[in-house]
Amino acid sequence: MSSQESFERVAQKRRTRHALLVATRELLGEGKQPTVPEAADRAGISRATAYRYFSTPAVLAEEAILDAIAAEFERLDLDRAYETQDATTRAVETVSAVLGMIMRNEPLFRTYLGLVVSPEGGARRGARRVTWLSRALEPLAATLEPAEFQRILHGLALLAGMETVVVLRDVCGLDDAGIDETARWLAARIVGPAA
Repeated sequence: MSSQESFERVAQKRRTRHALLVATRELLGEGKQPTVPEAADRAGISRATAYRYFSTPAVLAEEAILDAIAAEFERLDLDRAYETQDATTRAVETVSAVLGMIMRNEPLFRTYLGLVVSPEGGARRGARRVTWLSRALEPLAATLEPAEFQRILHGLALLAGMETVVVLRDVCGLDDAGIDETARWLAARIVGPAA
């Protein structure tokens, strides 16, 4: 097989996988729990081929959601949050930007939570938020004891995820603006005394 043929084969595999994931997200968006054959039919791909990529509906659905979430995280722009050296402002803007992205894609994140949250627990999720918030808190890193820095970081991590949206919307009855306002207020209170 020539290098050109090899390249074309890899490109075709990517297109096939992508088509299956898009079809699965469409079906999930319609409120369905798609099977591998249903996703294959929607994507116009043979069922046998689809099973070579995804052996079970659960794996297919989780991969489709993770693929979409990864794309949203890639588009998240935190440059504005990091423009200032004020740690409180950086933390507040980071939390607000992350929650804004989550609220714009809330059905996607709720579907993912439904797929992965189980009574037995699951894999560690949300590690990106720790990275983003650590960067937001860089101005404080040299002035705080490591344990205090970690407490602030962990407190902010509670605010920068789908869990916050679920509690503030479902339990407290807030709309998007109320969620953002409350999360900003909490973030400022967590960082404020240390800044």
